[in-house]
Order: sequence, then C-alpha cells, then structure tokens
Amino acid sequence: MTTNRSRLVVQMLSAEVAPPLISPGLYDVGADGVPRILPSVGGITLNVRVGDSAFGFESDHVEPAVSVRHPNDKINAAFCTFACVGNVATVLSGEAKGERGVVTGKHGGVEHVIVDFSPAAMERMRLGDTIGVRAVGVGLALEGAGDVKVFNCDPDLFEKLVLRQAQDDKGRLSLAVRVARRVPARVMGSGLGRQTVARGDYDIQCFDAATVREFGLDELRLGDLVAIIDADNAFGRIYRGGAVTIAVVSHGMSHLAGHGPGVTTLLTSASGAIEPLVDARANLATILDLRR
Repeated sequence: MTTNRSRLVVQMLSAEVAPPLISPGLYDVGADGVPRILPSVGGITLNVRVGDSAFGFESDHVEPAVSVRHPNDKINAAFCTFACVGNVATVLSGEAKGERGVVTGKHGGVEHVIVDFSPAAMERMRLGDTIGVRAVGVGLALEGAGDVKVFNCDPDLFEKLVLRQAQDDKGRLSLAVRVARRVPARVMGSGLGRQTVARGDYDIQCFDAATVREFGLDELRLGDLVAIIDADNAFGRIYRGGAVTIAVVSHGMSHLAGHGPGVTTLLTSASGAIEPLVDARANLATILDLRR
C-alpha cells in the first residue's frame, strides 16, 4: 500500500489529566429504570486498561487508564482532533515526568483523549499533570484504495492494522483488516448522526439480548478492533447498507438508554471496500504491546 505519510504534519500538543466527573443530579437512571451512582468518565483509573472487559467493572462510560483534556474548550477541540490513536504521549510535569504512554481512544461529549500508561506510572501521576502528545495521523490517505477513508489513526498503527490490499475480478480494491468482533449497525446509538468523526466516538447499544448473544457483544474488551457492518462514517456517522467501518472500543459499557461501549472510528468505506477478518487477538493491548 502507498500512503501519504511522508507529507503528514507532526505536531507537539499538550493538555492536562482531567478529573473524574459525575452527573449533576448524582443519580443516572438506566434503561432498566434503576437509578445508580457509579464511577464514570475522567481521572486516573488505575485498574482499568485496554485489554480489560468493557463490562468488567461497576462503572458507566469508564475511560481506561488516563483521561486528558485541555481546560480551554477551543484549544481542546484541536487537541481532540489532532491527537490520534497510536500516538506517543509523554508526561511533562509532576512526579511521573518523562513516563511514556499511548493514545488509545477518544470520547465525545466530555471531549477527552484517552491515554494508556503503565500502572507504575499512573500511581505517580496526579490530576492536572501536563501530558504531551506527538500528534500525527490527521490527513492520512491511501493511494488507489477506492473510497476508504482514514480517521484518528497514527500511520504506524495503520500499517499494523491492515493485513493486505486485494483486488477483485472487477478491479475494485479492498483492504483486509483484523477485528475482534463484528457489530451490526442497527445497535449503534449515542453519537449516531454526528459529523465529528475526526474526534469523539459513538456507542454500541447492548440492550437486546438476542443481538448480544448473536454477535458476542458482551465479550467486547476495551481496545478491541471492531467492524461495524452497514455503517458509513465518511462524512458523519450514518447507516448505509454494504458499508463497513473499523473502530476501536474506547470506553466501557453504560446502563443509560442509547449508550454502551464507545468506539472511535479508524477506517470507513461506503462501498464496503474493507474485508474484516475476525481474530480475537485484535486488540490494542496486543497490537501495540501495551500489556506484558
């Protein structure tokens, strides 16, 4: 495959470790009618990382490892756009200064960038520590790959995700990409219809028991690569028959109606020029060697 990675802009960005947040009303009422108080977005979450179950914790929208945000909303919009999954992050202040991590996802609404660090590094980090990101990936494009578009993806990660480029008997090109699960577009929820594909996420609803069993959605892990079938994210998140979108699970499950494990878009093709190859090991923890 030929890409334009040699022409991509590389920038140094910085933001801060964001504090944990909770609903102003304290209780959130789930789709089952039950009010709950649970840990949610933000903070330094010591025992939740990519590779862990998206359903394995008493939480709602939990973000693995470290949540990062700039306090200025305008600057944060650029930070959330230009930071890409797979980018290297470095602690720039505090006791953990010099420790390195990796961007593993983005979360819309709260507008966080999610960064994985080792447990030892996180134990020494504090809210408000400055995190630098070596941002590269925005503008990444493929030559001769039809309508496949790339979002939120470091070029090194992209080369690890795509196994091969193929051509069918009609001369149409497609990419073969490893994924841990296939997800039907009919269960995509919060974030659907938004045009902010270059940052943020949208959620996999897991309230229909039959669909959850059929696709093994209760086995989703944080950091899993998934193929959303009949979903086109080229110019906004929409349903389109035959389209395929590849995304990474960025935050954990939710009890709230319309919500669930959130996914950040990496690749999309309106024509379905992406061939998902199911491999249970297709997780950022394995692909980027983040858990040893």
